[in-house]
Amino acid sequence: MNNKKLLMMIEIAIFAAIGLVLDQLSFRLWAQGGSISLVMVPIVLMSFRWGTIPGLVTGFLIGTLQAIMGGYILTPLQGFIDYFFAFTVVGLAGIIRRQLLKVSKEGKKKQMVAYITLGTFIGGLLRYIAHTVAGIVFFAEYAGKQNVYLYSIIYNGSYMIPAIILTIIVASLLFTTAPKLLEHKR
Repeated sequence: MNNKKLLMMIEIAIFAAIGLVLDQLSFRLWAQGGSISLVMVPIVLMSFRWGTIPGLVTGFLIGTLQAIMGGYILTPLQGFIDYFFAFTVVGLAGIIRRQLLKVSKEGKKKQMVAYITLGTFIGGLLRYIAHTVAGIVFFAEYAGKQNVYLYSIIYNGSYMIPAIILTIIVASLLFTTAPKLLEHKR
């Protein structure tokens, strides 16, 4: 195994652990789950630093750790959607990595923020959609007489929209003030 691959695997493990800690330091809104936290920051950081696949792996590990550490799981499929799938797809933020690296090397901070925002929004939106689908299918009884689709969109949006915005702000501050974070030593 070469040093670059080993470094990537070590960083994935470290950032997955950091993600779990950041999720524990969260603002919990609802008894049925959902919180505003910085859990997506390590995932997007790995996605922008190493690419989509390492970002997906980091997200998968964070979702796995959350499920093991007491996730709110009703059925195996719901647990898969809310933990394994929802956090894994945040790693798709890395699809803009090439463009982000290019504008970073050119020192274009405004464009960096735009790409960071786009990538983080894509990953966060996909997580939001996953939680919303799980809410529609598995938590419909909490909607009462309300429209279950609208209920799930609002319920999950109440914590996902602030979490996405918070992640965009923190990731933008991190990468524009320390663009070297996008690079990894070979």
